[in-house]
Amino acid sequence: MKRRQPIPVDEAIRTVQQYQQHGKIEWIPLKESLNRFIAEDILADHDVPAFDRSPYDGFALRAADTKEASSEHPVDFEVIDHIGAGVVSKKTIGSFQAIRIMTGAKIPDGADVVIMLELTKTFEQDGRPFMSVKRRLKQGDNIARQGEETVKGKVMVKKGTKVTPGVIALLATFGYAVVPVVKKPIIGIISTGTELLQVSDAIVDGKIRNSNLSMVFAQVLEAGGEPLDLGGVSDDFDQSYEAVKAAVSKVDMLITTGGVSVGDFDYLPAIYEKLGAQVLFNKVAMRPGSVTTVAALPSGQLLFGLSGNPAACFVGFELFVQPIINMWGLKKNPYPAFAEAKLTHDFPKANPFTRFVRATLQFTGGQLSATPTGLDKSSAVTSLADANCFIVLPGGSRGFQAGDKVRVLLFQYEGGGSPCWMTN
Repeated sequence: MKRRQPIPVDEAIRTVQQYQQHGKIEWIPLKESLNRFIAEDILADHDVPAFDRSPYDGFALRAADTKEASSEHPVDFEVIDHIGAGVVSKKTIGSFQAIRIMTGAKIPDGADVVIMLELTKTFEQDGRPFMSVKRRLKQGDNIARQGEETVKGKVMVKKGTKVTPGVIALLATFGYAVVPVVKKPIIGIISTGTELLQVSDAIVDGKIRNSNLSMVFAQVLEAGGEPLDLGGVSDDFDQSYEAVKAAVSKVDMLITTGGVSVGDFDYLPAIYEKLGAQVLFNKVAMRPGSVTTVAALPSGQLLFGLSGNPAACFVGFELFVQPIINMWGLKKNPYPAFAEAKLTHDFPKANPFTRFVRATLQFTGGQLSATPTGLDKSSAVTSLADANCFIVLPGGSRGFQAGDKVRVLLFQYEGGGSPCWMTN
């Protein structure tokens, strides 16, 4: 077997990035757009506010009429109308006149200032409503001006933005009952391994339940893809080849779990080559998941060969598959986010490869700290359940001690911006 040459993690990520593709546009109802990616810039179709309006309950009047107002000399105004939000007064304010106005209502003609209700005193005189003011006001006080938040034609939501509840509120404001989003990539998942049982199967001596399928299925959903379960195959070259060959016509990307390590029955790199795909790399200088293999078909479709060990499979997805799904969706910051934290445990043993240790990130004592969640072996599953990050321990000739500052990779958070975070 040809000896595999490991490449650095950041180089592997850059290599995969060169094969990024973008999804097509589809229009979907606004209420169904949560967590989707906007496919084109969305412009404001009107000014916000669309007219001068009142931000408070109070009275609209003319500032010039208050120039003599003071606590010793209150100035009286006749209240000639009363309007609420959505109502436009037909009256024009004249000298020493005011209109009772509610929050959000349009400023009536003739008015150039609003005074809050609690700063006035109301009373009746000869059966007519009045209010008095005890302070001088400046023109424009307490008026939300037309276009002060945004103007018509401005880009309100940029292409590649992930739709959140806040984005939905903004889109609704501008009348987008349907929105342009990137069509989700269909990502096929094939599990390889004669040892695998279905999740519902009773345990059998020498066999294990297939946890990778459910895990990767969930990771694809969380990243914004459309997972497609293509079943499992045993450790047979011809069967595996036919399964992969049939799958590529149904999907935008393909993930296989298992069949990538260096044992006698691991032949996924050979399957890729028989398909005419270019193997981009078949070993990465990382633990776990060093045997992660990625290939590209002439069509540009990416084939991800992830380890059969759950933790290694998880790491491979987070580092290589998730950013490509994000790029498909035009996400502005496709790489995972990271933070700096203090180690709570020793890692005395040096490792030539970069390590990704399952951990929890906590904020205590005014600083972030990272604590391993349990057994750190590649095959361990229990330590994944409580983890919300990876401690990143760069490869080298030294170990690490509790108290050292290290980088941690956060699961499913936007903001890494570049694969260089691994070694910077």
